[in-house]
Amino acid sequence: MKKPLLRETLLAVTSLICFAANSFLCRMALRPGLIDAPSFMNIRFASGALVLTLLARRDEQGRGPLREGTFRGALWLAFYAVTFSFAYLRLPASAGALILFGVVQLTMTSWGLLHGERPATLQWLGHALAFAGLLLLTLPGLEAPDPRGALLMTCAGVGWAFYSLHGRKAKSPVASNAGHFLRALPFTLAVSVILAGSAHLEPRGIILALLSGVLASGVGYVIWYSALRSLSSTQAGILQLSVPAIAATGGVLLLNESLSPRLLGAGCAILLGILLAKLTR
Repeated sequence: MKKPLLRETLLAVTSLICFAANSFLCRMALRPGLIDAPSFMNIRFASGALVLTLLARRDEQGRGPLREGTFRGALWLAFYAVTFSFAYLRLPASAGALILFGVVQLTMTSWGLLHGERPATLQWLGHALAFAGLLLLTLPGLEAPDPRGALLMTCAGVGWAFYSLHGRKAKSPVASNAGHFLRALPFTLAVSVILAGSAHLEPRGIILALLSGVLASGVGYVIWYSALRSLSSTQAGILQLSVPAIAATGGVLLLNESLSPRLLGAGCAILLGILLAKLTR
């Protein structure tokens, strides 16, 4: 394997593990009521912003966090954060991750098509199979996830997709993410102010939120932005569909979640779609 391809692969795999960690860290904190959703979200963003700002000072290109990033990117990031956090009050980690990254793939691939990208035949087949898996998971039925939670996670997927697309233009991943985190923080804090009466924090919940902010979000987003430079919109969207498999494994091992036949079938369809799409490269 050539060095550039090896580096690209390692960056992508590491960032995807971080994304999956966000799913089960959030679920671990919210499911037993260790912390409320707005507090988790704000501790996550505040700690992530702090770490990224410190890292941005050491950035090779010398760009500060307030010189990089945009309010548009911050709005997409805040939109993702709010809907993601509240969705996991109603969804298990595995189902939430499947919906999130299924929507991410569909959004990013559609954006690529609108802007001239033309996937190969196998990529089309992979895209269709992944979409079928997402439909299988979310169609009404006894094993379907909570509809409000599914809708919130669908919104989170759209938000994350556009944040990723916006991030492909970043000249400095560290400074750009720091700038977005700092600009997004007032929006997430506003949600906490509105819902201040429901605030509830326990030490373990705070620790989980810090892990999500510092490692899974702050460091993970920087690595993902670095990987995005060598990926098309279609490839980036499809690649992120491996996150549900990682999140499902974490959910079973750490949260004692069960894998229903419906979830397993949908997951297999989505992951097979990834394989078909990646065979073109």
